Amino acid sequence: MASGDVFVAGIGVGCGLGWGKAALIDGLLAGRDVFAVLARPGRQAPDGSTAFIGVEMPDPPVVLPPRVERTAGLGGRAAVAVLDEAWREAGLDDVAPERIGLVDGAPDAAKPDNGGANLAAREQMLAQLAYAGRLDFVPPRHGHVFLDSEVAGLCAATYPIRGFAHSVGAASASGAVAVLHAAEAIRSGRVDACVAVGALQDVSYLDLAGLRALGAMGGGGRFAGQPGRACRPFDSGHDGFLYGEVCAALVLRRDGGGHGRILGGAQVVDGQRGPEPCGVGQGRAIAAALAQAGLTAADIDYVNAHGTGTPKGDVTEAATLAAAGLDHAWINAGKSVTGHGLAAAGALEVAATLLQMRAGRLHATRNLDDPLDPDLRWVRGAAVEHRIRHALKLSFGFGGCDCALVLGAPE
Repeated sequence: MASGDVFVAGIGVGCGLGWGKAALIDGLLAGRDVFAVLARPGRQAPDGSTAFIGVEMPDPPVVLPPRVERTAGLGGRAAVAVLDEAWREAGLDDVAPERIGLVDGAPDAAKPDNGGANLAAREQMLAQLAYAGRLDFVPPRHGHVFLDSEVAGLCAATYPIRGFAHSVGAASASGAVAVLHAAEAIRSGRVDACVAVGALQDVSYLDLAGLRALGAMGGGGRFAGQPGRACRPFDSGHDGFLYGEVCAALVLRRDGGGHGRILGGAQVVDGQRGPEPCGVGQGRAIAAALAQAGLTAADIDYVNAHGTGTPKGDVTEAATLAAAGLDHAWINAGKSVTGHGLAAAGALEVAATLLQMRAGRLHATRNLDDPLDPDLRWVRGAAVEHRIRHALKLSFGFGGCDCALVLGAPE
């Protein structure tokens, strides 16, 4: 990758804490509890046999014209809403459309039989129920909204993005990998500005049941009736992650921005097909990202962990952090507040890292009562004052996807 600083000039976010940067950072620092039984249609089994818990966001602000708004799904409307916030902050109206690109962190939505790989699984399930036995009434939009190009296409149709637009898939690392690819596009000179979108992954009750059967999703154990206590990254009482609706957009530019810099990054594969974490792969990604940034582990003073709350995942990641020599750095896990946004998680957590950088404070990891490794420097109990100089953001995904990003404070 060519040398040169890449700045984050604009951020747009949405999650269960609300819409916009202020809602995210204020909610994180306060450790707000927004977990509850999931209530969107299609999130619970029709026979009442499930009570999945997690985090759902308020409806997105209306940005699209009415005729487009009614044809867009929740994920598309969320993506345009966060893009609107980031676009305005970054002043992209002053950039030639042909010099603007977009990378959408979205696993392949063209596989509706592949559970969590479909960004709009919930809405697709509802459509199947609504039009069963009357296929002549299926709206034309169903001929394209299931494709992996839908979110990028909707964004480019709404804003003058004419350089390129495509999606990248790396399971739960997709959002962070989108940031990595956007930075590469800037450094290579392909475009002058590039938007990285972490697309909302709108799951159905079938996806949630599958994730629970896999042993990845929690909330069914001793905290089943206490939603606010069930998400416990890095705590000895963890039993899996909890789903959260999140969406984020970051505008990267070469010519400056107030949120910070992308100093380096790497994504490697570790040869695992399914959910199994691999400390060797995680360590390789960290080492490669640090090398690209020209830094060592000693230079990192804050780690935004992947931190899902899965027993094996947390144990492996904690061991990776210790082995990488990061025991001196502050560490927290945003999913303890927002839930696990799956494809969008990495992008939202890059945004959260940069907002903490600007605030000079780090949020606590909720429910971290008994840390797996007490020798690591966890942020727990309450927010702490800290001026981040160099941060490490980790994102790992099913299928052996390991991603690390190094972020620096604005100069």
